[in-house]
Amino acid sequence: MSKKVTEIVEQLVSPILEDMNLELVDIEFVKEGSNWFLRLFIDSETGIDIEECGIVSERLSEKLDELDPIQHNYFLEVSSPGAERPLKKESDIKKAIGKQVHIKTYEPINGEKVIEGVLTDFDGQTLTVTVTIKTRKKQVEIPYNKVAKARLAVTF
Repeated sequence: MSKKVTEIVEQLVSPILEDMNLELVDIEFVKEGSNWFLRLFIDSETGIDIEECGIVSERLSEKLDELDPIQHNYFLEVSSPGAERPLKKESDIKKAIGKQVHIKTYEPINGEKVIEGVLTDFDGQTLTVTVTIKTRKKQVEIPYNKVAKARLAVTF
């Protein structure tokens, strides 16, 4: 059911975001405790502020009230994806070239299911990540179809 909700919400919010020059990063419809949450993560080239989140929330709320596609009571949250933004689409991964990434795979690559390093290339089929182990740098090639989750990583 949550897949159908996220698809409907994506159709409703897309024209709003296009109008505001914003991009949809992710949508979640999840139950936490006894409450349902509809969460949208939005962004732009220059970042996002609370005012833009508020406008998107207001406009989307109106559309959701009109159509009423969700049978549960829920909380609507619209926010920035944050510093550790998920990389959901191929275009997200391409934009992350040169940045620190955290990747979880469905099966081990060189004995590891979690790889963290700098994304140096992505050709649509394979991600190339430069991993630093102590003082050595090593290139790891990860088939795109083996990526379970990918996100930007914050390093200190």
